[in-house]
Amino acid sequence: MKIVVLDGYTLNPGDLDWQEFAALGQFTCFDRTTSEQLLERAQDAEILLTNKTVINAEALLQLPKLSYIGVLATGTNVVDIEAARERGIAVTNVPGYGPDAVAQMVFAHILHHTQAVAAHHQAVASGQWSQCTDFCFTLNPLQSLKGKVLGLVGFGDIGQKVAKIARAFDMQVLINTHSTKTDLPEGVSWCELDNLYRQADIISLHCPLTDKTDEMINAATLAKMKPNALLINTARGGLINEADLANALNHGVIAAAGVDVLSSEPPRADNLLLSAKNISISPHNAWATLEARENLMNIALKNLTSFMAGEKLNRIC
Repeated sequence: MKIVVLDGYTLNPGDLDWQEFAALGQFTCFDRTTSEQLLERAQDAEILLTNKTVINAEALLQLPKLSYIGVLATGTNVVDIEAARERGIAVTNVPGYGPDAVAQMVFAHILHHTQAVAAHHQAVASGQWSQCTDFCFTLNPLQSLKGKVLGLVGFGDIGQKVAKIARAFDMQVLINTHSTKTDLPEGVSWCELDNLYRQADIISLHCPLTDKTDEMINAATLAKMKPNALLINTARGGLINEADLANALNHGVIAAAGVDVLSSEPPRADNLLLSAKNISISPHNAWATLEARENLMNIALKNLTSFMAGEKLNRIC
């Protein structure tokens, strides 16, 4: 059985081991694969593993031996699912491998803005504390999370982890989901989305990107938020109209933002958020702790061995 990993570097830059996959057949792993390289590398493969390499309907027509595609991520938009289904090709994904990692990044961005550790370190390194007459040196007032209102748009595995951490900080948590939820933990309550925008001190996005949520954060919704609001996005870049957010940050409509995702990745050099005021941007690596990647690889292996045993696990089609 020929097994090909099309773009394994992001999952395993060298600190994990493909050995258990290699034991299942003739195994080849490429760090990255372009669209031009896809057919040559995937030729005669029965098993393809992909993270971001697109496998479209045209490619599927030219891969007659292919029987299984394992997506090394949760989202499956890189595969033409209908075309795979029509050709009887199984497709799996890896859900729920790293909610702890993403929730941790949410608070990394929150604490970056409320505690200003990086800015204070830079000031100290440049000699400003050494020149200060007082033992205590601050660039600007720090903020306590206790008593702040955290608004979560979406309340899946990641949102629930974020809420749990927020409660440990003694924050009040508001959530918005498609339908009203009443059976919620103490300190967590459901509210209409407009009320969440208006009441929350910090808003964190944890919803999928759909036609309904595309650019849900725009000039109109940003105008509903508090002037001191902090916006966090570790979900999908397309949830935000980036030009509107940059404008809001530059003109003080909201105070700050922290994002792990952008509308195109890697970002274009002229992306307005790269030069906006009061924003922290991490390069889509909230998911990528060693522990989360280990979990992802283990689930992907179980998906494949289940398929080989005639069983279904995390099957999309």
